[in-house]
Amino acid sequence: MSVSLGETAVLARAVARKSLVLRVRYAFNTVTNLFTVYVLFALVVFGGRELAPRAVEASLGGIVVGFFLLLMASVAYADLSWELIREAQWGTLEQLYMSPLGFGRVVAVKTVVNVLVSFAYGVVLLALMLATTDARLTLDPLTVLPLGALTLCSAVGVGFALGGLALVFRRVESVFQLVQFAFVALIALPVGANPALKLLPLALGSHLLRRSMSAGQRLWELPTADLGLLVVTAVVYVGAGYAVFRLGTRRARTTGRLGQY
Repeated sequence: MSVSLGETAVLARAVARKSLVLRVRYAFNTVTNLFTVYVLFALVVFGGRELAPRAVEASLGGIVVGFFLLLMASVAYADLSWELIREAQWGTLEQLYMSPLGFGRVVAVKTVVNVLVSFAYGVVLLALMLATTDARLTLDPLTVLPLGALTLCSAVGVGFALGGLALVFRRVESVFQLVQFAFVALIALPVGANPALKLLPLALGSHLLRRSMSAGQRLWELPTADLGLLVVTAVVYVGAGYAVFRLGTRRARTTGRLGQY
């Protein structure tokens, strides 16, 4: 067991280092992703203050939390999908599939690293949003971190599924763009008025994050049923997405296209 944990630690360091090197090498793209979301936030808030100042001020906390989650979800799913696609383009995905550490472990470590990176993006954006507005949020790590991680699991599941589809159908860039717009709608869904919407990706997690960060509710003060459902949906979406990804890789291997993207 100790050897296995040691190998996993080495793998995690290698994956994290690779992620950092790629982000530094493509620094312009890294900064642009963050800047684009912040500009959109600024347009919504400052433009909205001119058109409907009372409505914007009343929902400012929710808007900040929504953009915070939007960036993290976009990074978590897009980075995972594009990383799998790039591995296929570079001809290294098949090598990962034959890794002695196990393909599942490699992908799991990549997923964890991507989620941590998405949190880093989110923290930077959150700092920018709070610095340029008078929003007041409750930032309890014991509440925000587990809620954020569970919420991002559904985005990770989407990333797995899109990665698998990309290996089979190759060009799926248009789907990626549609998912970005879908995330905006999912984060803004009124799950309080329609409980059935809680089953959709990001919807319940976004609702609970707004309650914790805007209303100041702690993790143990949130409804137990909602927390349980959040855990279940996180597991289901990750499992379903990973299953689609494995089917996609299996299909690509049988057709001889796994290493020939």
